[in-house]
Amino acid sequence: MADEGGDAARVRGIIDRTIALHERVGRGDLSPVVRAAAAVRTAQAAGGKLLIFGNGGSAADAQHMAAEIVNRFQRERAALAALALSTDSSIVTAIANDYSFDRVFARQIEALGRPGDVALGISTSGNSPSVVRGLETARGRGLTTIALTGRDGGAIGQVADVHVNVFDESTARIQEVHRTLIHAICELIEG
Repeated sequence: MADEGGDAARVRGIIDRTIALHERVGRGDLSPVVRAAAAVRTAQAAGGKLLIFGNGGSAADAQHMAAEIVNRFQRERAALAALALSTDSSIVTAIANDYSFDRVFARQIEALGRPGDVALGISTSGNSPSVVRGLETARGRGLTTIALTGRDGGAIGQVADVHVNVFDESTARIQEVHRTLIHAICELIEG
């Protein structure tokens, strides 16, 4: 039988570290979060859409955010246009096979992105090549670009119009705060 006391202490430590990072982010500069939500609201008011993308857990976060935007977050409202670019396995694998995985988001932005839309790339490392290329392509096509990153923001933070960074080294803790910030953005979008 596992040492339940030791395991409980580990869980308590995880929760303590998560709370500490949330508190540090909450005391920091939250203007990028506000600017990100404002950019999405502006685009959607003009008939634009939000294209969201990332890899692994960040892909799951992109899908989660798209669901909150298209359906509703906390209140009844009209549906808003948002799409997670990791959800169509046929498109993702075709692009990865025919070109390279680095182009899976860029190619979709070429097809779907229009000036006035918003592209939001998520990466806990800040250096995912497919997310960098996606944001570069979006910027080149006249989309507003938002990066949601971890660590020092990496290359992704440098190519975005709005950079929301969670400075920490733990991928798990960064992801936990990313989800909170995604919810904050969704709440601001809903008004």
